[in-house]
Amino acid sequence: MRYALVVMGLCLSQAGLAQDLPKEKLDQTGFQTIFDGKSLKGWHVSAQTGHSRASMNKSGGKWDVVDGAITGTQDIPGNGGIILTDAKYQDFEVIVDMKNDYGPDSGLFLRSTEKGQAYQYMVDYHDKGNLAGIYGEGLSGGIHVRNFDFGTEPDLITVKPEAAFKCPVTAEHWKSLWKHGEWNELRARIVGNPPKVTTWINGVKFMEFQDVEKRHPDAGMIALQVHGGGDFTKQFVRYRGVRVKTLNQ
Repeated sequence: MRYALVVMGLCLSQAGLAQDLPKEKLDQTGFQTIFDGKSLKGWHVSAQTGHSRASMNKSGGKWDVVDGAITGTQDIPGNGGIILTDAKYQDFEVIVDMKNDYGPDSGLFLRSTEKGQAYQYMVDYHDKGNLAGIYGEGLSGGIHVRNFDFGTEPDLITVKPEAAFKCPVTAEHWKSLWKHGEWNELRARIVGNPPKVTTWINGVKFMEFQDVEKRHPDAGMIALQVHGGGDFTKQFVRYRGVRVKTLNQ
């Protein structure tokens, strides 16, 4: 009887955690799939970023379609790069499903140039990294806003209480929201210029950032990154279900 009560208490506790997650009812209409799950049609690789220095900017990492996902890794130790949409977008929302190894540094670039200058949805999926923070990749102003840091394992985070946009979940709630080794949904919106950038993880809003200066073109490409440095030739980033919706202000 006592065992049954303990199990019931654990189940109720886990249910409470799930119910307490501040998920939004987000609009899922109007999105266009921009990755067919079979080929890289509509995408191209750039070796023009600083992450491709190890190859002297001759290659931009290794990108393939594996099991229906855009899969990236360093092609030689230390050499990364980005894969970009051929099309450019101005004001838009983008959704990707992500299942990366814990270790490689990645990113979802918004309004990217061929050189990788962009507002970046951080996918720093490693110890002391961050997810859904916003970084000004190659931009002026030192933009780098985040509200938690990863620990030694992907289910461990440390919340940053001093963050201007407070982390919407506690470290305990994070374990209920994020499932390593499974597909998780990343979502970003960028509008205006200077832009307002909003990010979500599995339907929970994690960051809202309003820039105060125009420091980038009004439109650019959507890109996925494999970071340079170190040796991550045996670890991979994986993205699928890439879909975008253009927005009218």
